[in-house]
Amino acid sequence: MARIPLNSITETAKPNSRQPKRRPSWIKVRQIHDTNENYHFLKGLMRQKSLHTVCEEARCPNIGECWGSRTATFLIMGDTCTRSCAFCDVKTGRPLPMDWAEPERVAQAVRAMNLKHVVITSVNRDERADGGAPIFAACIDRIREVQPGCSIEVLIPDFKGNRDALQTVMNARPEILNHNVETVQRLFRIIQPQDKYEWAQATLTNAKQMAPDLLTKSGIMVGLGETWGELVTTMEDLCSWHVDILTIGQYLQPTSKHWPIDRYYTPEEFAQLKQIGLEMGFRWVESGPLVRSSYRAHEQVQVLLGDQ
Repeated sequence: MARIPLNSITETAKPNSRQPKRRPSWIKVRQIHDTNENYHFLKGLMRQKSLHTVCEEARCPNIGECWGSRTATFLIMGDTCTRSCAFCDVKTGRPLPMDWAEPERVAQAVRAMNLKHVVITSVNRDERADGGAPIFAACIDRIREVQPGCSIEVLIPDFKGNRDALQTVMNARPEILNHNVETVQRLFRIIQPQDKYEWAQATLTNAKQMAPDLLTKSGIMVGLGETWGELVTTMEDLCSWHVDILTIGQYLQPTSKHWPIDRYYTPEEFAQLKQIGLEMGFRWVESGPLVRSSYRAHEQVQVLLGDQ
């Protein structure tokens, strides 16, 4: 499946393609130091166990900070996604068969790193009716066995709204069930052509219904061409779906082939969005230029569920 070409998107839908020549001063990505022992330990461990991280695949701007402190988000079910979102740098195509030994390798990596909190996400596996949900459940179960006391967050696909697939994950009882809505409803099918806003809604509302005591979480990228009013409306939607934790971060275009940045939000705007979210009733709002879905995830668990 090829990535959606920008020239196939209508001009009325495309944001301002005249990119700012320079990132503003508040967009500062921490560089990875060649002598950072923790970073190189983690990179070697991932290669040794044939594992992937979204930190690398999605070119996360916080990779130096997070890897340097021995925290990472595992990317399971391969490095090839069946969907072609216009913002994402994970490659699109036909994935390899499912690797049912992967949960064991993930768990052993968590143990080797002696993690207190782990985030697990995946590519979309739309060739499977269950979307790969059993792999998520197996990862949770095995981590519980080899690293007792480690809290677990799963950042899952929408499984096309499949309630049974979601139930498989929820039965394993992760501390946090995360599914990112990513953008506002008007841009949803343009930015994520194989997704539906209704699937995101079903995933988050069903998760809370299945396990009211567990935390649910979602994230929004800004700078894709949304209006302030649309952004606030999306936050209101997420709040009405009983989402506990909201993350808001600046979209950064991975390459020139991806969706262009419409504009950079200021630190003051991010602070305002955080205040709006807290006033709406979210239990936690992480809002900032370089905020990504798993940023400060361990702190969220410690504060909202107690120190694990």
